[in-house]
Amino acid sequence: MNTVVKKILGAAGMLLAASSASYANGPFESGKLPVTGGVSQIEGAGGGGLTTWALITGYGSEDGIGANAHHTYVKTSDFTLNATGVAIGFYDRLELSYTKQWFDTGAAGGRLGIGEGFDFKQEIYGAKLKLFGDAIIDQDRILPQVSVGAQYKKASNGGLLSALGANKDSGTDYYVSATKVFLAQSLLLNATARLTAANQFGLLGFGAAGDGGRSLEWEFSAVYLLSKRWVVGADYRTKPNNLAFAREQDAIAAYVAYFPSKNLSLTLAAVDLGDIALQGGQTGVYFSAQIGF
Repeated sequence: MNTVVKKILGAAGMLLAASSASYANGPFESGKLPVTGGVSQIEGAGGGGLTTWALITGYGSEDGIGANAHHTYVKTSDFTLNATGVAIGFYDRLELSYTKQWFDTGAAGGRLGIGEGFDFKQEIYGAKLKLFGDAIIDQDRILPQVSVGAQYKKASNGGLLSALGANKDSGTDYYVSATKVFLAQSLLLNATARLTAANQFGLLGFGAAGDGGRSLEWEFSAVYLLSKRWVVGADYRTKPNNLAFAREQDAIAAYVAYFPSKNLSLTLAAVDLGDIALQGGQTGVYFSAQIGF
């Protein structure tokens, strides 16, 4: 795993050791407001469907631990993506996550010459650390909550990815997220800057032949809280355009999420992932279920 990720985990481990000693009532506690636990984004971090937020996953406040498990299903014009993962939020300060993705090429695999129904797979290990600010409590300040994070991604089929023009089959994304909740306006706004070389989120490898360099990409979210149970929102995410054989375009999602309790969230979205592997624009539906506390 990338050394920077190890350093984040090492520093976080010391933070948790110091924090846990002061909580005599047990570590598991769900003190956050409903909905503020967010959902699991496509790579497993706490956030929106496509974007990573500065909020720490789960409902554990600074006095406890929150955790969740999720499954996400995306069906576009030609492809199917499934993603399953888990995430833990420690004392509203640290988030650790793991997700595995399966990208089914369906009939498009035959057209691309790699076999109908060929699967690209990827594992993602994430770490997010809250630096300062509180998106909920700081209502009298314009300062947002800010977090930094890293996601180490390892894709399968390295030989095929190289043949497609990717530089390598693994890489690490680094990001900074800023999230602000305006309770009086029932509004959440988020912006994330991501340094990445991932092709199609990493499923098609990283960088291009002879060039493994990262580019700075952006993620934006706007979410409106209709009630304590329902939210609507939209995500916009830019992506690198590394592979010579196929243009990569930005991704957009508009969604509605339902939170019947703190233990369950359901998200339904319309998505546009742009052109993928010369198969034309990929629009479709996104569904995600998350259980936890």
